[in-house]
Amino acid sequence: MRLGTVVLVLVAPLSVAESQHPTKVFRIVELNPGVPQDQQKVFREALRARGYVQGQNILIEDRFAGGSEDRLREYAAEAVRLKVDVIVAVSSSAIRAATNATKTIPVVGLDLESDPVASGFIASFARPGGNLTGIFVDLPELTGKALELLKEAIPGIIRVALLRDPALNPALLPAAESSARSLSLQLQTVEARRSSEFEGAFRAAVRGRNGALMVIPSPRFDRKLLVALAAKHRMPTTTIFPEYTEAGLLMSYGPNLYGLFSQAATYVDQVLKGAKPGDLPVQRPVRFETVFNLKTGRALGLTIPPALLLRADRVID
Repeated sequence: MRLGTVVLVLVAPLSVAESQHPTKVFRIVELNPGVPQDQQKVFREALRARGYVQGQNILIEDRFAGGSEDRLREYAAEAVRLKVDVIVAVSSSAIRAATNATKTIPVVGLDLESDPVASGFIASFARPGGNLTGIFVDLPELTGKALELLKEAIPGIIRVALLRDPALNPALLPAAESSARSLSLQLQTVEARRSSEFEGAFRAAVRGRNGALMVIPSPRFDRKLLVALAAKHRMPTTTIFPEYTEAGLLMSYGPNLYGLFSQAATYVDQVLKGAKPGDLPVQRPVRFETVFNLKTGRALGLTIPPALLLRADRVID
C-alpha cells in the first residue's frame, strides 16, 4: 500500500492588532455643482502622494450636480447617509449644502468666490470652529489686477465684457465694476449658468462691440469649451487662473488652481489622521502669477508689449 504524501502548510496567525484592526478604507465624497474637470485628477494624485490609493485605503466618489442646486443638496444628504469620512465641497453652494446636511462629518471646502466669515461659514480664519475648514479665494482685487493687465496688453481698449455665473457670490461684480471705472473701461456683464449658455454670452459680448472678455471662473464652466468659443469669436480673453491660459486663453492673473486642489488634499490628509476641521486654520492663496499665451495672441493678431512680457511670470509660446 502506497502512502500519500501529506503536505503541511503552516500559516502564521494574525497578530491581535491585525485581526482587530484591519486596514481601514476611508470614504470621501466630492460635492461639485458643475462638471468634471482635470483638477479632480490633480486632487487624487496629491492624495496618492500622501499614501492614499484609490480602492485600497481610500474610496473617492465624485458627485457633479451639473448646475442643479437641488441635486447638490440630494448628494449632500446621500453623503451623510453613507457616513463618509470627509466631504470635499467645491464652491460656496456645495459648502452650504454640506454644512446644512451635517454638523459632524468633516467638510473641506474649496471656495473661489466667498468671504467665509461674512458668509457665516466659519467663526474666524485662525480657528474656524464647527466641522468646516479649507481654502477660500475671496480676493475681489484679483479682477481689478486682471483688468489692469488687460488694458496694458491691448492699448486703446475701451469696452470689456465680463462673463460671470449668476449663481456665484455677487461680491466680485461691484469690485470689477469699480476697477473698470478707475481704468476708464466700460464694462458689460454677460451671464452663463452653465457651459451650454456660453455661446449666447459670447454673441452678446460681440454685439456689444467689446474689445475683450474677462471671465470670472465657475465650477460650472467647461474650460475647453470656453477656450474654443474665445477662438471662434476671436475674443481676447482673460481670467484669474493660469490653467485657462495654458488651455488657450490670452492671459491670466491669479493663483494656481491645481495648487489649490493639492492644498485641499493636504487638509483631507490631516482630517483623516485625526485633526478636527474647526482647529485647522482656513487658508487663502498667497502666490499669484501673470501668464500670457503668445500663440493665442498671434492668432488674434495681437502683439503683447515687450515691457509687459518682461514682468510676466510665465510666457507660453
